[in-house]
Amino acid sequence: MEELDILQIPDDGPVALIDADSLLYYEMGKPTLEEAIQGINNRLLHMLAMCGTSKYAGFLTLSRCFRYEVAKTKAYKHNRKGGSKPIIFYALREYLQQEWKMEAVRGLEADDLVAVHAKPSGTIVCSPDKDVLYQVAGKHFNFRTNEFIKTSKLEANKFLWKQTLMGDATDGIEGIPKVGPKTADNLLKKVTKGFEKIVIEKYVEKFGYYEGVCKFAETFKLVHILKTYEQVENAIGLDLSGSLQVHDIKHLNINYG
Repeated sequence: MEELDILQIPDDGPVALIDADSLLYYEMGKPTLEEAIQGINNRLLHMLAMCGTSKYAGFLTLSRCFRYEVAKTKAYKHNRKGGSKPIIFYALREYLQQEWKMEAVRGLEADDLVAVHAKPSGTIVCSPDKDVLYQVAGKHFNFRTNEFIKTSKLEANKFLWKQTLMGDATDGIEGIPKVGPKTADNLLKKVTKGFEKIVIEKYVEKFGYYEGVCKFAETFKLVHILKTYEQVENAIGLDLSGSLQVHDIKHLNINYG
């Protein structure tokens, strides 16, 4: 990665909600921990500068999420390669928790945490993950491409039902066989409401009533990013309302490099 130009961090602004999982993978291949830490610091400082704020809340995925229990047809993320990660990965994860005050909630992924705390105004969700960028309504900063994206409620809703139709190969989630992005887009192109009925009918058409409804329910729960405190409580039995801890970069002892 090219060296980042760290802009002057503004004093205030919106709250940057950071899905930090990818940062670990971006930097874990560095020769030394010091270089990896500096790389993460540079990325985060640049992110905040681009978002025009010194305020943020960062999130990590530390444990198996509830989706592993939901998945019955095939294990959640069964297609991911196993193997151990380098020690630097775990050191960086602890560094983000200790120095950047990033948080995790057992049973949830970082995707869920940025989504549930996102607001129509006053927050910017920072993530390179397509699920977050296009399934969560609001303003986003894709820190992989250095681009801002604004997703409307209709666009976010349509993307969720598109994923329910076709599944998500990245996470090993099966949808309706032979339904890919183009087919799903064509099915939903002119739809603005009643998505659930249309998608269930397609599952029933392919699998029959019982199996179709069961497969639909499983796929929906797997691709659906939790977006409200009520959804979180229903999924893992935990009330997260009022739990958002916002930090200010000015109060951290971070090496600006």
